[in-house]
Amino acid sequence: MSWKTLDDMDLDGKVVLTRVDINVPMENGKVTDTTRIDRIVPTVKDILEKGGKPVLMAHFGRPKGKEVPEMSLQQVVPALEAALGVPVTFAENCIGGPAKIAVSKMEPGQVVLLENTRFHEGEEGNDDMFAAALAALGEVYCNDAFSAAHRAHASTEGIARLLPSCAGRLMQAELEALETALGNPQRPVVAVVGGAKVSTKLELLSNLIEKVDTLVIGGGMANTFLAAQGIDVGKSLAEHEMADTAREIVEKANSTGCTILLPSDVVVAREFKAGAENETVPADACPSDAMILDAGPATVVEIGEIFAQSKTLIWNGPLGAFEIAPFDAATVAAAKKAAELTQAGELVSVAGGGDTVAALNHAGAGDSFTYVSTAGGAFLEWMEGKTLPGVAALEG
Repeated sequence: MSWKTLDDMDLDGKVVLTRVDINVPMENGKVTDTTRIDRIVPTVKDILEKGGKPVLMAHFGRPKGKEVPEMSLQQVVPALEAALGVPVTFAENCIGGPAKIAVSKMEPGQVVLLENTRFHEGEEGNDDMFAAALAALGEVYCNDAFSAAHRAHASTEGIARLLPSCAGRLMQAELEALETALGNPQRPVVAVVGGAKVSTKLELLSNLIEKVDTLVIGGGMANTFLAAQGIDVGKSLAEHEMADTAREIVEKANSTGCTILLPSDVVVAREFKAGAENETVPADACPSDAMILDAGPATVVEIGEIFAQSKTLIWNGPLGAFEIAPFDAATVAAAKKAAELTQAGELVSVAGGGDTVAALNHAGAGDSFTYVSTAGGAFLEWMEGKTLPGVAALEG
């Protein structure tokens, strides 16, 4: 990895333009979940300790290049101050006069937050002039927004070409975790890929079967693979039109030496609701009027045995309809097994993307994994083997 971190930079007395992700959920003008704010605290504190002046840049919502008052970052200032424990000055624009004045008045120990970068069309267009206007405010660029690194925007990519650049602590942790899991992992490697649709994870599956030893497929995706083998999945969620693609993925896995594990038993029900009457049957014995809603206990035992034989686990997506009990059983049991092995020092576990964080937290296992990414799209694109513009721009 050829990118620099905060440890490689002289920050003393310098204005550090820091790209963060504080696109947090709001209700009635209050932040309802501070996770993203909490995760940038180590970076901001490190910059302050090194004598730097952190100027935070971020997007909020999708204002499409226009000023939308309800998407102003001013409303996150109280939560930001509470998390950082220092005063945060808000600049009513991210470039020009308001930004320059706020930055020029900074005292040591202060933080400035610039207004939503997406209020300008030049942000998403990665416009050179807009990137230059941002860069003019500081002397060092720090990107701590891995979750926005798959976008080539002015504040994630353009500015990195104009200033000495480095990764913040969250970006650094994310990249190191992903490198450990996929770049240079300890073997054997097992990947769990779940979720509703094969069609949204084709590139992910294609990349993983070249890199992992075992691929566990769960959720609605598993139904598609079972159906592709000629198994009747009844009224289950399945993409029958993806049957040829599913068979191609299995063939490719066979040729690369990757073992694909599909459920050997399944939990079925006639209706999709909490506490619905259900039964466990072999995977090839789903009644025609029922739907598969979870992997069965025998499958969970198999998954646990694979985890125990593996050194590295990559997890993306649930094994069943985890939002509704009792169809969360397989996801919860497998997540707890992974957490237990991780805590015992026997497994490196990296998880992320979409429902994954919610599923692991539901299982009470998220805090016990080696690393859980909240990055969503960027995490998935990395797993698909794609180059992330915001990361590539830091490499020098």
